[in-house]
Amino acid sequence: MDVIRSSSVGDFLALTEEFLAEREAEHNLIFGVASNLRDDPSQFTGPAYLATVHDDDRVIAVALRTPPFRLVLSEIDDARAVDVIARDTLDLDLPGAQGPVDIVRAFVAARHSAGGPAAKRQLGERIYRLREVVPPRPVPGVARPARPTDRDLVAQWVYDFEFEALGEDDRPAAEAAADNWIAGRGRTLFLWDVDGEAVSMTGVGGPTPHGIRIGTVYTPPDRRGRGYASALVAAVSQAQLDSGKTFVFLFTDLANPTSNRIYQAIGYEPVTDFDVYLFETG
Repeated sequence: MDVIRSSSVGDFLALTEEFLAEREAEHNLIFGVASNLRDDPSQFTGPAYLATVHDDDRVIAVALRTPPFRLVLSEIDDARAVDVIARDTLDLDLPGAQGPVDIVRAFVAARHSAGGPAAKRQLGERIYRLREVVPPRPVPGVARPARPTDRDLVAQWVYDFEFEALGEDDRPAAEAAADNWIAGRGRTLFLWDVDGEAVSMTGVGGPTPHGIRIGTVYTPPDRRGRGYASALVAAVSQAQLDSGKTFVFLFTDLANPTSNRIYQAIGYEPVTDFDVYLFETG
């Protein structure tokens, strides 16, 4: 059982695409990050970790990390590969790891046993897949792409989303994310507009072989409960299907029953659960 670290995202995808595509929904994040790395590496702060574990000539596990972000783990076909990746990443200064629930839990335990830092579970997520939109109840407004004049609002909303969903208090990161959204660097941001006022946002990016991912769904508290997010996500999802995508994917916070309910109401189907861990520092 061997680890191969690819030096380019092209080599990485050549090795992994067949393995990842067999479970495209489960691996939509790895596909999306790899596509962003290929199309705009400037948005990352250091060299990527692009690893595959092989049993003879068969890929059995994949791991990817693009600084400054967390390691992402694939589904794994042989449990022994978890220990292999744990040892191989000891030289990396990882802020955290995320992946299928049992796999990422085993990974952080194995890495700690091998001399790495301990980790704490930060978030439980669920991956959803949509094939056909169920139209939500009509609400006032229309979806539109975000414009440069929306930049300050987007930066504030990205910050609010990250703080509320993840407890992250990082305004520079929110500002950088807003700049990437507005510039359309590997992603497109949409706003739901009511009488000239933006009331909700969501983005789309991270293409997979047959799909794409919805992300950063946010409505400010004083605008919630009016159906704006449902209408926006449904409109953006339908546009992606109309453009030729077979699937649209998204992640939800399992601790937020409202978001899980509204996405299922517009046609999103649960696929699998995904946990996020942060490594202890100091």
